[in-house]
Amino acid sequence: MQIAEHRSGTMSQSRKHRGYRSQKVLAEFLAVNGFPYAESTGAGRSGSDITGTIGIDWEVKARTGFNPAAAIAQLKDRSKNKDLGVVVLRLNGQGEKSVGDWVCLLRLEDAVNLLREAGYGDGK
Repeated sequence: MQIAEHRSGTMSQSRKHRGYRSQKVLAEFLAVNGFPYAESTGAGRSGSDITGTIGIDWEVKARTGFNPAAAIAQLKDRSKNKDLGVVVLRLNGQGEKSVGDWVCLLRLEDAVNLLREAGYGDGK
């Protein structure tokens, strides 16, 4: 029984470490791709996982069992300040060198607004 509990605790710590490391990797990627002040918040801070990107609320997920509805609800709860909520997913098998291939998730309304502002659509 103690071995199983120890393994469970170790796996939990490993997952947490992977999550915090994923935040740092994302912040470094953003910093060299137009967001020079992007910084990982690390552990123990509520709110956006990345700071220094004014107007964007980042939520980084790097685990199995991802619940999209819960992640969007988490961002929506924090969106009272009208920041764009972005969930970034580091899928199983994706290493740090493939950060550009990680997946991001937006609410459809936010994605449509971004596309319209970028010039897509009929211009109405």
